[in-house]
Amino acid sequence: MTDTTFASLGLAEPLLRALATENYTQPTPIQVRAIPALLAGRDLLGIAQTGTGKTAAFGLPLLQRLAAAGQRPDHRGARALILAPTRELAVQIDVSLRTYGRHLNLRTAVILGGVSQNAQVNAMKHGVDILVATPGRLLDLVKQGHIRLDGVTSLIVDEADRMLDMGFIKDVRRIVAMLPRKRHSMLFSATMPDDVVKLVGDMLVTPERVEVSPPKKTADRIDQRVIHIEQKDKRALLSHLLRDEAFKRVIVFTRTKHIANRVSDHLEKAGFSSDAIHGNKSQNARQRALDNFKSGDVRVLVATDIAARGVDVDGVTHVINFELPNEPESYVHRIGRTARAGAEGIAISFCDPSERVYLRDIERLVKSQIAVVAHDLPAGSLAPAHASEERRPQAPRERNYKNPKRRWSPRGGRRAA
Repeated sequence: MTDTTFASLGLAEPLLRALATENYTQPTPIQVRAIPALLAGRDLLGIAQTGTGKTAAFGLPLLQRLAAAGQRPDHRGARALILAPTRELAVQIDVSLRTYGRHLNLRTAVILGGVSQNAQVNAMKHGVDILVATPGRLLDLVKQGHIRLDGVTSLIVDEADRMLDMGFIKDVRRIVAMLPRKRHSMLFSATMPDDVVKLVGDMLVTPERVEVSPPKKTADRIDQRVIHIEQKDKRALLSHLLRDEAFKRVIVFTRTKHIANRVSDHLEKAGFSSDAIHGNKSQNARQRALDNFKSGDVRVLVATDIAARGVDVDGVTHVINFELPNEPESYVHRIGRTARAGAEGIAISFCDPSERVYLRDIERLVKSQIAVVAHDLPAGSLAPAHASEERRPQAPRERNYKNPKRRWSPRGGRRAA
């Protein structure tokens, strides 16, 4: 397997030339298994986490088959449709396809919410070879008559489990129902909950199953640490850590949009170039923040879990979990933003007492204890006990089993049932 090359997988010369320009020399395991099956026209179920190279696994054979077919798209139509759960992932897929297909005469377009639809409508007037879209905006434009799906010959659903988490699975089903029954279909997902299994049964015909996972749940090159600290002291600790110049390009994760904004504002006031990215930001603002982060104009990107998947930025030296995620799988996706492209990285998690249950769940998932380190935050930097500004996560209240007719009220204390 180590001697496998992209050329040996059957890829055409224009694609090989583009890969060589990007210094892609050796295919990843999912690419080794998926590319020949897709070139042969097989439907495919790919079970793989982010960072395994699945965009190239489906993108390269898709580009080759479309170029070889020699057809042109219908007006307002598309020959291939790729569905992605987030705007960031849709943009990233489009960029990758343009990179791989730079020597092919294929047209692509991206359809997503959060921006004016006018440019997207104009891009679809003469049709495109590949349409990358988020489900909501795609359905809007189909309903308005700006997009036709009756000419789609290839369908790819990426991050299907994320589609489910974000409430898009019904939209995906509606879109699939609009497509020709005879088509080439692929579905990729990191996990396989029941609703995704049902979607596989509806979408794919005797698919090739390719399951690829990293050797461990988290990358070997990520140095993982946890610091136990009160919630009220987290922002002071974050500023203290960032005074170290080794923190060159940093992503800070929070659970909520509100806290992301407050942390970013705090860092700006403390003299650190920072921006926030979350679902309440417009697409233009989100893309601008990502571009500034990639270029180095912004040193710290503060993000909710919307950025845990689909944001691929090389050179991230540190990931800081300002708040631990309440879903342990999100931890794996978060810290996977560092140690990319062969680099090493550091992941530091701030854990206040109410988050220790989340920490235990994470350690159970990754099957190891995360190293506990002590902070060296000066005592004068600690906030007074009453100064907590971030709302601490509420642990579930226990039922009063001694008197089941009495229960806890949302404001504390007991009240009659």
